[in-house]
Amino acid sequence: MRIVSLRAALIASAALVSTPALAQSGAPNASQSGVDAADDAVAELVVTGLRGQARSIVDSPAPIDVVSAEQLTDTGKQGLKEVLNTLLPSFNLPGVNGGGTSWTVRSVTLRGLNGDQALFLVNGKRRHTTSLINNLARVGRGGVPVDLDLIPAASIARIEVLRDGAAAQYGSDAIAGVINIILKSDDEGGQFGVNTGRNYLGDGETIGASATYARPLGEDGFVDFGINWKNSRAASRAIQSTAKYIYPALPGGAADPRDATIPRDFWGQSYGPGEEDVIATSVNAELPISDKTQLYAFGTLSHRSSKKNTGSYLPNNVTRPNTTTALPEVYPEGFNALRRIFQLDTQVAFGARGERGDWRWDLSTTVAHDNAQLDGQNTLNATLGPSSPTYFHLSTHVFDQATTNFDIAREYEVGLAGPLTLALGAEHRFEQFEIHPGDEASYVIGDYVIPAGQPFAGRPPAPGLSSYAGTTPDDAGKISRNSYAAYVDVGGDVLENWYVGAAARAEYYTGGVGSTVSGKLSTRWEFAPGYAVRATVSNGFRAPSLAQTIFGSSTFSSIQCPPPAGVVANCQPGVPYVSAPTKVLPTFSPAAISLGAEPLEPETSVNYSFGITAEPLPKLRVTVDAYQIEIDDRIVDASVIRGPVVGAILAANGLQSDLSVSYYTNAVNTRTRGVDAVVEYAVDLAAYGDLRLSAAYAWNKTEITRIKPTPAVLANLGYALFDRQKQADLTIGTPRDKFSLSEIWSLDRWKVSLRQTRYGEYTEAGSQPVNDRTYSPQWVVDLDVSVDLDANTTLGIGANNLFDQYPDEIGLLSPDTGTGRFGSFSPFGITGGYYYARFERRF
Repeated sequence: MRIVSLRAALIASAALVSTPALAQSGAPNASQSGVDAADDAVAELVVTGLRGQARSIVDSPAPIDVVSAEQLTDTGKQGLKEVLNTLLPSFNLPGVNGGGTSWTVRSVTLRGLNGDQALFLVNGKRRHTTSLINNLARVGRGGVPVDLDLIPAASIARIEVLRDGAAAQYGSDAIAGVINIILKSDDEGGQFGVNTGRNYLGDGETIGASATYARPLGEDGFVDFGINWKNSRAASRAIQSTAKYIYPALPGGAADPRDATIPRDFWGQSYGPGEEDVIATSVNAELPISDKTQLYAFGTLSHRSSKKNTGSYLPNNVTRPNTTTALPEVYPEGFNALRRIFQLDTQVAFGARGERGDWRWDLSTTVAHDNAQLDGQNTLNATLGPSSPTYFHLSTHVFDQATTNFDIAREYEVGLAGPLTLALGAEHRFEQFEIHPGDEASYVIGDYVIPAGQPFAGRPPAPGLSSYAGTTPDDAGKISRNSYAAYVDVGGDVLENWYVGAAARAEYYTGGVGSTVSGKLSTRWEFAPGYAVRATVSNGFRAPSLAQTIFGSSTFSSIQCPPPAGVVANCQPGVPYVSAPTKVLPTFSPAAISLGAEPLEPETSVNYSFGITAEPLPKLRVTVDAYQIEIDDRIVDASVIRGPVVGAILAANGLQSDLSVSYYTNAVNTRTRGVDAVVEYAVDLAAYGDLRLSAAYAWNKTEITRIKPTPAVLANLGYALFDRQKQADLTIGTPRDKFSLSEIWSLDRWKVSLRQTRYGEYTEAGSQPVNDRTYSPQWVVDLDVSVDLDANTTLGIGANNLFDQYPDEIGLLSPDTGTGRFGSFSPFGITGGYYYARFERRF
């Protein structure tokens, strides 16, 4: 069994005070057998969701998953979101789900809820969200999630995932659960690793490198550095364009001879992942300054450069009424518009913790900054004519956050079976979000008219940039707020086999959000040795993000054909989508208010859970947990609306009359019910090595229990505030269930990891039932084989999606670009199998 170091024990003790900075036990010692390591994992101490004595996973009153550093490496994946999607049944990551910001910071779901309804911590301290809003996504649309991929995976010792509501303990966002990322805290040694691979079809090449280096700091302290670099290339699964005419037809209707020779796969490059280059660094340090006081600091500094095709445009042609932007003087063969994002992200936490008398205390401040520059490349503003630039600065988004926490805790002997832990704390958080305008050429509407001899002669081109538009000075702005919170948390063993805990938190937000009080009760009763039941009940909330409050943008969105009731769209036979200029209106703007928008309110929730844990045999653990989460006033984006009456309202407020518009609103109440089950077993095969087996299953179902009445101005036009497609995206757009099996066999220097994951059925709904597409469940198999070349060197090879599985080929196919055949929501992507090799050297 593992021996916990004195330093780790001190960290565990200190963690009882703060928002849990866990005991840094790390991965199992290399000298352990697989069965010993598995046995340790069952007994491993966790404190996420607890402010008192650390408990093992099965002893916790709420369900917790633990992901080790070893598991992160063995997946062969190089992004933290991809890793968690592979390892956690309750976690889901759609494969495409939009372009631009929605691809760069892909939205996730946890227990059927959006990623911004979960709280993310690093070393027990709140992690800031991105400055980018998922305004083009369908699953998780409008969310502002934490950007997990900017945390270097090489620096992570373990990840704890609390699958329970915890707003009473941690504050806003902790509705779906809490994901706590624990950084390595070694005081010597390090590692260097390389990982490279590509898709079976030869595209999507990815290469990554990582390193860690640790040194003592003073006599008993440490400083641990980490870095990850990843470069991934684009991949597409579009087929060739089947458009009858690529170029304008010749006089008399004959096809242009170039139609027969031009590469027809040129315009489908948007259908798949884009290019990305990410470098992420971290540091974690601690320095005792006395036998009862420690200073600590940790942080990350990261940079991303991404490039994603967000729209493909064929040459202007009268057979395609919406293609007026590919000016032949600039793009005679059409073009692929690219979204560029350059993002600089940093977060630094520093503080002190210690003991004074019977009290333990922790004082810390965490400062974060995320700056994202959004540019457009290989596009144009056709209203400026052939002299239009082809590269534009679109906008800059900036998010700043500063959080200060003070926590104290102690134990009281009150005649119970164990001590009663009392924890008290206070928090102040400042947040600020800014949107800066783009180049004038990125949003201005020029006076160019298409000349004679070209398709659409005498008409002005469509306004704005193709695929997106820059932020105007009117849409730019800055917003900030403060929040103040205090909490109390008590818990203890009433009897030797019965734990009871309670927490309460009061919080006040400036900026019109107001105040809230959250509470939580939790209990665990071991009714027989190795068998227990556990339960929690809590209420929580999520404040509207600043980005949702102020964000306004213009882009080009696809309107599905046939269009929803009331929507005017120039649909053509055989074409599933048409493009239309679309604008998200800030909720406080006069135009939005005229269309029924109201100030955003916090989401509120009530969470129930009940579970059973069992250890019927040595090295066998079984947990089954059921839950229900009711959320009122969920923030969603309203239905896209357009038409003559809407146009008149927009024009009266100084906007283009031909825009399609939407805004964010508290439109729905939902109820999510689910069950999570986990079985883990370790087998000693004697001379044939060790075998670790696990099975995990997650099922959830979200239902809409109430839809806010449609404002009269929209109802009179035949619109619904929250249309059928958006309802379906919220309730059936992700798999209802997910089942995974894992087998890890180790013998001497060899280790083989085999994982099978079944992703359940999901539906990509259309604006009309004729366009609904339901995708069948799919099994995906991953394999990793590694060998220790010596005590400090490991070489591994593997494959993700070993058998090259794809979603059903039933998506709405665009004949012009060849995109859409696999849909967009696939939880395992649309690019098929991926093979890789990895190398690690430890010192």
